[in-house]
Amino acid sequence: MFLVAFVGSCFLLAMIPGVSTAVILRQTLRAGRGPGMAATLGNETGILLWGLAAVFGLSALVLASQVAYDVMRLAGAVFLVVLGVQSIRQARGRTAGEEPPGEEPPGRAAARGWRRSYLLGLSTCLANPKAAVFAMSFLPQFVPSGADVPLTLALLAVVWVLVDVVWYGVFIWLVGRAGAVFARPAVRRRLERISGTVLIALGVRMAVEAR
Repeated sequence: MFLVAFVGSCFLLAMIPGVSTAVILRQTLRAGRGPGMAATLGNETGILLWGLAAVFGLSALVLASQVAYDVMRLAGAVFLVVLGVQSIRQARGRTAGEEPPGEEPPGRAAARGWRRSYLLGLSTCLANPKAAVFAMSFLPQFVPSGADVPLTLALLAVVWVLVDVVWYGVFIWLVGRAGAVFARPAVRRRLERISGTVLIALGVRMAVEAR
């Protein structure tokens, strides 16, 4: 029964828009479903690492050290603001009629795009100390009485990741289905500006937000 409640909670949490949603949407709109899914897998790798850190108590070290927490928080904030500025600049570049750099073989370009998207998702998650806080506070609530705590926490972290992958996979598919609309230059520019503004706002909030 606890597992059903946990899965339901994970789905509800995944549906709440946040940093991960903004980054995954940005990559999907800019480069397609493949890079969007790569960003998802990167983000979920970070979630899994924070979940395992909670199992071994490493997240507690981040929580205990105000300096470590603040460094991570500010680094994550700067990272998000830079992403946002890049999106807005790219939208302006499209308006000005700038052409992308010379083409490279499709296979190589796709592999590089997926790799960059994966690393982007991973670094965004790992640079967010709120993920560590959440893993430490969320997962233990669903450990049944008398269960092996480390093993159960590890299993819950894996389930959490799987639920996220399913939700974001559906999300990316829906965005891809609307690709014809999003591919219009005017719509792309507007979405680039919106996503850039959202990322900057999230970065500023992370920078000024208290623990």
